[in-house]
Amino acid sequence: MRYFLTILGLMAATFSLPTLAHAACDQMQEGSTSYLACRFDPGRYDIRTHLASLDGQAYGGFATLRRQLWAERRVLLFAMNAGMYHDDLSPVGYFAEYGKVSKPAVTTGGWGNFHLLPNGVFLMTQGKAEVMETKAFVARGVAPDFGTQSGPMLVIDGKLHPRFLPDSDSYKIRNGVGVDAEGHVHMVVSRVPVRFYDFAVFFRDRLGCDNALYLDGTISSVFSAEDKRMDRLFPMGPILSVSMPIPQ
Repeated sequence: MRYFLTILGLMAATFSLPTLAHAACDQMQEGSTSYLACRFDPGRYDIRTHLASLDGQAYGGFATLRRQLWAERRVLLFAMNAGMYHDDLSPVGYFAEYGKVSKPAVTTGGWGNFHLLPNGVFLMTQGKAEVMETKAFVARGVAPDFGTQSGPMLVIDGKLHPRFLPDSDSYKIRNGVGVDAEGHVHMVVSRVPVRFYDFAVFFRDRLGCDNALYLDGTISSVFSAEDKRMDRLFPMGPILSVSMPIPQ
C-alpha cells in the first residue's frame, strides 16, 4: 500500500490545509481488470453515510457534501455513491445517518440487483464497521450510527454470492465496500467493466474481506482528494464518506 502526503485545496484557492498523511489507495490489477482500491482504519478516520443537508435537500453530489463538511470543520478525503436510490434521490433500502433511520430495511424480493438476494447493509456502530446480510442485520436488532442497504452481497461469511456466475456476460463499472478481519474498511471501484463474480473474488481473495457489499454499477462515482478526482456525471442519493477534522 502507498501512503501519501497530500496538500488539499478546499472550497476555493484561498482555503488550504496543512500537509496531511492519509489513507492507502492503490491502483490494483487482477487479471485483465484494474481497480481503485482504498483501505481505511475506522480508528483514524470518520466513516459516515450522508443523504441530505440540514435543510432536507439531498446532497446530490460530492461538491455539496464537501462544502457542508468544510462548514463543520471537516475535510473530505474520499467518498463514493453508497447504494441504490429512486428518481428523487431517496434510498431504495435501509438508511441511517447520525442514528436516525430514514428508511427501514427492505427484506422482500423484487426486480433488479438490489433484490438479488441476499442483499446486505454496511454499518458503522460506535466506530466499528461491519457488512451484514440484511436478514441477519434485522434479526440482530442493530441500531447503527450510520448505515446503508444495497445489493447484492458480494461475499457472505467468506463465500461468494450463490447467484454469481464465473462465465457471466454482464460487465459493468462497479463499486462496493467490504470489511476485513482487522476491521478495516475497503472501498473499491473498478476502472473497467467487471463481472459480479470477479468483483466478489477480488474482495475476498485480494483484500481479505469475508463480507462485502455491492453498492452500484454504471453510475459508480468517486471523490478522492488524493487523486484530485471528483466524478460529477450522475446525481447521487446516499453517499459514503471518509473524513477527518481540520487540524487547528
